[in-house]
Amino acid sequence: MLTTSLPEVLARFGHALSDPTRARVLLALRDGSAYPSDLAALVGASRQSLSNHLACLRGCGLVVAAPEGRRVRYELADGRLAAALDELAAVVVVADPACAPGSPPQAARAAAAPSDRADDVARVAP
Repeated sequence: MLTTSLPEVLARFGHALSDPTRARVLLALRDGSAYPSDLAALVGASRQSLSNHLACLRGCGLVVAAPEGRRVRYELADGRLAAALDELAAVVVVADPACAPGSPPQAARAAAAPSDRADDVARVAP
């Protein structure tokens, strides 16, 4: 068994959650195992795209593949991940939009009047 440090484990978890499709797959697997074709339809991804996301999630150690004859079923690698995902979803995050992908350049944000900056921090609820 490969032993990794806590920061490495958290970095893998963060990488897996950094993509909305992978996050939807993990959330879908909270309720139990599923086949790739079902997951693709559920999360709105092509089968090819989903295959790449599942490979990433396997590489991060978050999902496992369970062969069933000619088909493969996916499930969370550890049942505690379902509870961890629920806990993360329950956290209210205060986010600076500058940290989000597609946010305006920092120079444009710095030019904003202080009264305009009140909108820069948004409360995000699950």
